[in-house]
Amino acid sequence: MLLNVLLILLPLVIGYLVPLSNQRLIRLVNQSLGKMVYLILFLMGLGLAYVENLGSNLAVIFEVAAIMLGAITLCNLLALWWLDKRSPPTHEAIDTKQPNKLHMLWESLRLCFVVLAGVGLGLLVDLRVLPIDKLSEWALMLLLLLIGIQMRNSGMRLRQILLNPWGMKIALTVIVSSWLGSMLAAQWLGMPWNHALALASSFGWYSLSGILVADKLGPVLGSAAFINDLGRELIAIMIIPVLMRRHPSAAIGYGGATALDFTLPVIQKSGGIQVVPVAIVSGFILSLLGPILILGFLAI
Repeated sequence: MLLNVLLILLPLVIGYLVPLSNQRLIRLVNQSLGKMVYLILFLMGLGLAYVENLGSNLAVIFEVAAIMLGAITLCNLLALWWLDKRSPPTHEAIDTKQPNKLHMLWESLRLCFVVLAGVGLGLLVDLRVLPIDKLSEWALMLLLLLIGIQMRNSGMRLRQILLNPWGMKIALTVIVSSWLGSMLAAQWLGMPWNHALALASSFGWYSLSGILVADKLGPVLGSAAFINDLGRELIAIMIIPVLMRRHPSAAIGYGGATALDFTLPVIQKSGGIQVVPVAIVSGFILSLLGPILILGFLAI
């Protein structure tokens, strides 16, 4: 099992070793990454369509996602509130026009429709003759390779991370509190502790969590992981402007890994340019550790 984990992580490491200076190639990597996410989520939906007793399994998916999301959200916000109490904010939040939340919500929800399209096609046409699992595995390898390349060329270096203790504290707080929330949810759901920790270790990175979990635990739990993390992002979009003035660590930290990209515009508009490096460092650490932790827990 450990060998399988190392083989899956190998493309991520190889990608991180590829430096790119050509901006056109970097844009191509970013565009290809987005398309790969859609492809893999579609394949995940296709696999979900062929799960026995799909109707009853949908209830399981939403129950697991809702309980996991509620427990992790509660623990995240309490822990990040405590961090803000220990280290009061030293900046002033700014009042500017916020990014279009409806547009951002639509961008997130569109991924749900991709999964649903896969389910719909699978129910209408029997495509089980296709090697869906093998296609998903190869697509996952390519996705991790592209993620590694993107991280290497994001401009974030180890020196910058080590020189931003606030971002590191936020990331550590999110990790520990997410694990605590997942253990509480596991007790409620009767779920193995390592499965719960794996679902919690994506820190909002829905396009990765669903894929990795589905690859190891099947499309039901993979879909639950996807919905859990997508819900986290939707909540983050709504609460970041509310929390930023008095609780900036909570505003930045609850976005989890998405503070590096998707929720960064909301963070910048709400907190000003001075919190951007903090958000990038926190998001980068969580993004880097996410796939390693997920695969590590699933290997136990």
